[in-house]
Amino acid sequence: MKHERRWRSQQKPSSHTSKSALIMVLISCLASLYVAGRLWQDAENRVLLTTLLQKNSDQAPKVLTVEDKLSSLGCKDLAKRIAEIEMELTRARSQGYLRNKLRSNVSSSGHRFLSVIGIYTGFGNRLNRIRIRNSWLPKGDALKKLEEKGIIVGFVIGRSANRGDSLDRNIDDENRQTKDFLILESHEEAQEELPKKAKFFFSSAVETWDADFYVKIADNIDVNLDKLVALLESHRGKSSSYMGCMKSGDVISEEGQQWYEPEWWKFGDDKFYFRHVADPLIILSKNLAEYININSASLQTYAHEDISVGSWMIGLDATYIDEKRLCCSNSGQDRICSIV
Repeated sequence: MKHERRWRSQQKPSSHTSKSALIMVLISCLASLYVAGRLWQDAENRVLLTTLLQKNSDQAPKVLTVEDKLSSLGCKDLAKRIAEIEMELTRARSQGYLRNKLRSNVSSSGHRFLSVIGIYTGFGNRLNRIRIRNSWLPKGDALKKLEEKGIIVGFVIGRSANRGDSLDRNIDDENRQTKDFLILESHEEAQEELPKKAKFFFSSAVETWDADFYVKIADNIDVNLDKLVALLESHRGKSSSYMGCMKSGDVISEEGQQWYEPEWWKFGDDKFYFRHVADPLIILSKNLAEYININSASLQTYAHEDISVGSWMIGLDATYIDEKRLCCSNSGQDRICSIV
């Protein structure tokens, strides 16, 4: 009897231990299910976040790596070097070290031309051209002999807004008879386009003839050609010459008035033009004409041609030559030109 009670008392701890193990297994199962559920939820969250990031990747700012930043800095240095080389190239061209091939480099005598003289004219200025041909401009063989001496002279005109119309045909017919036109094929001839005409004339002239000087003359003046040639000869060999009758004056800011300047606000509070060679006669040396040719696309034009050319010269190391004999409104025995 005593032995049976002793055996039962020994069985009680073993039963208690089994219950504890069962509880532990149950807790482990619950913990495993909890952990598995959290992992599943985290996986779903990661998939959702990945989808959202892919959708917004185009809008999200790009995070630059160190390699990206170094590459960007390298491109900036390269762009800076390219800009410096372009500036050096432009400077070399403006100084005459680089040139496109010229179609008529020298005169028949084998020397460089002294000057290319362009007489600005328009479609309705035929009487002015007739007057000039009958006064100071040689005709026919005499014009060719003048070219042999190094002087190119011709009437400068663009094309009609309606290409090939009667205006263009009349000029072509006149040119076939006289052979004294420099036709600017890319320029549209109009009064309001005169400042742009300067770009086309100097660019076309310097690309076509290799000369020391390039001269613009209006067709409403008379010129003593011998005196003009002598003046140019006296300055031959001088580069960066910007020559003519110098003046400055008030900027007209009231719209509707004669000589109105739409860009008047650029000339300061005093509204006063800078020093410049006045129309109707402007002389540039070769390197200045080349500068216009190279930079024509970016050069600002104003309401008046002489102001436009003067503005292009301001930023250059040009030699300003104020030649009073080229003031066509002046009187005197030694004057080179006169207003008709």
